[in-house]
Amino acid sequence: MYSKILSLRFPKDIVNEPITVNLVKEFDLSFNILKATIYPRKEGIAVLELSGHRKNFQKGVRYLKGLGIKVESIGQDIKRDDDVCFQCGACTAVCPTGALYIKRPEMEVVFESEKCSACEWCVSACPARAMSVKFNKGLLD
Repeated sequence: MYSKILSLRFPKDIVNEPITVNLVKEFDLSFNILKATIYPRKEGIAVLELSGHRKNFQKGVRYLKGLGIKVESIGQDIKRDDDVCFQCGACTAVCPTGALYIKRPEMEVVFESEKCSACEWCVSACPARAMSVKFNKGLLD
């Protein structure tokens, strides 16, 4: 299974098209919409995690680009300020992917970046404000 977080910028003339449905039906891909702002007759922006077999993923991205959608891969870095973090584990309670968890018996908060979807829930859950998310956009080939 191949998965990437993508930023999609839709031209205003196709925002009403069933694009994500076609990704599922025609390319056997699944998606999780992380953020979206799409208005009728205006440019739309969506951030989603797209998953499936690598060949289907590549075909799906070609399909999106063929529609005139600007597709960018989003890399993310979660940073924890160890001087501020007091290892409370609040971030682990809200992490939907299990990228943040408590290592036992040490009771230390661990982060596995390859599991991260950059949903930013850990940032808002952290009472010490030790967590931050940095997005690095890049064009997807």
